[in-house]
Amino acid sequence: MPPESLLRIEALIVDDDDAVREVIASYFTKLGIAVSGAGDGRTAISALERSQGRYTVVVTDLSLPGADGLAVLKAARQANPSCYVVIVTGYASLDSAISAVRLGAYDYLTKPFSLGQLDVILRRIVDREALERENRSLTKAEGLSPSSPGRPGLSATELGDRLTRIESALSRIESALGTTSLASPHRR
Repeated sequence: MPPESLLRIEALIVDDDDAVREVIASYFTKLGIAVSGAGDGRTAISALERSQGRYTVVVTDLSLPGADGLAVLKAARQANPSCYVVIVTGYASLDSAISAVRLGAYDYLTKPFSLGQLDVILRRIVDREALERENRSLTKAEGLSPSSPGRPGLSATELGDRLTRIESALSRIESALGTTSLASPHRR
């Protein structure tokens, strides 16, 4: 993953297990990602409310003291609607996964997970951000607004659909190559 593409990413890592939070933070820092941490849900929500939308990625445990990971997810999406939220949990259930996806989680990992799985998620985020930047650039170069009728560019819905198809294709390729990753629920 090109380091320059990660320099624009700022992450908030939320976990009440100091060791887990430190391992993820250390890994992200080595990749050149600016990292902040929180040990409970209330602290994370407070940081998100003060953040002015600066967090690109939030990795949060589902079970937290003070407020759960779903409350952190809601606060993250409210602070920055384009934030990528990854839920991690040692107590995975279909209900919690469905709730997380409905609230806009980008991915859902069960503990224990590998740093390689986080790397795959970060690559998808970087690729998606690059496609969105390219679309905005092309739309701007054509002098058209995203809502211009008959324009050659893509609408936000079309772009989202195209990105979802690309991510699905990437998942199939990763599976074929034997990469261990979980299916990625996509933001809407």
